[in-house]
Amino acid sequence: MSTSKNSWLVPVAFINIYVIWGITFLAISFGLKGFPPFILSGFRFLAAGLLMIGWLLTKGEKANSLINWKKNAITGILILTGGTGLVAWGEQYVSASEAAIAIATGPFWFIAIDKKNWKYYFSDKFIPIGLVIGFAGLILFLNGSVSSAHHTAVDGNLRITAFIVLALSSVAWVLGSLYSKKNPASQSTFMNIAQQLITAGVVAFIIAAFRKEWHGFSFSNVPISAWAGVLFLVFFGSVVAYLSYIWLLSVKPAALVSTHTYINPIVTVLAGWIVAGQTINGSQLYGLSVILLGVLLTNVTKYFRLSKRSKVKIRRLKRFFNKTTQPYQPI
Repeated sequence: MSTSKNSWLVPVAFINIYVIWGITFLAISFGLKGFPPFILSGFRFLAAGLLMIGWLLTKGEKANSLINWKKNAITGILILTGGTGLVAWGEQYVSASEAAIAIATGPFWFIAIDKKNWKYYFSDKFIPIGLVIGFAGLILFLNGSVSSAHHTAVDGNLRITAFIVLALSSVAWVLGSLYSKKNPASQSTFMNIAQQLITAGVVAFIIAAFRKEWHGFSFSNVPISAWAGVLFLVFFGSVVAYLSYIWLLSVKPAALVSTHTYINPIVTVLAGWIVAGQTINGSQLYGLSVILLGVLLTNVTKYFRLSKRSKVKIRRLKRFFNKTTQPYQPI
């Protein structure tokens, strides 16, 4: 898919991952009202993957490359089962807004895990400053979250465990994203997404079986609100937004694509407040602001780095203005 001929797709894809994934955290909390976390994840991934691959097969695409299945399985298990599946588990004990804020540390993990580029990262003075500020913001946010446990029915230790699991989910997401970017499968983006969703769904169901989530579970007992959450997750979270994300990784720098972590918590907080009456306290809000400032600083050079063409244009403009602003010399 050419970005030059379809340049409008880039902003649309960014809007998808900014807005839809912000609402996805809230949709997960609705889905958890009727589904255990890994059954919820497995159902949404497998349903979306089967729908997509069925459509692709009718169009004549092939899905018989074991190498591509392997690459997509690794990506899908890391990003979807590990990343999103653990978010669903964590949201049993924290609110959707808190989960989205905890995931906002994702860009830090990009820097920490991408060891080959450490020399470059830490030659930029903004990155270590941003890391320190972001870590301080995370401490402030966690402190506010633990203190809010006194006003909820959830044990404080469970909430702390949930935040640790959410951090692990962010690590899994980053590992999968880096693997996907460095080891692309040789198929269409749609087929890659379908295979990732299918393998992630199967693994999530296996985990659900080991956790005995199927014991006592019945689809007939799932309330309408949970089904509404699942339908949103299947069609918008697992197809539209995830497709946009994987495509953006193939055409834009990973650090730029990761900017969705700035916007998702804000969208989640607003959606949670409007739809579900969820709120965050002052300490959590302050911590969120500090985290986002730290994340911005760690990536500020990448976001605002000028291309060679832009630098040439700026130098030409400087020369032009220097000539036109020379003081008048009378003859």
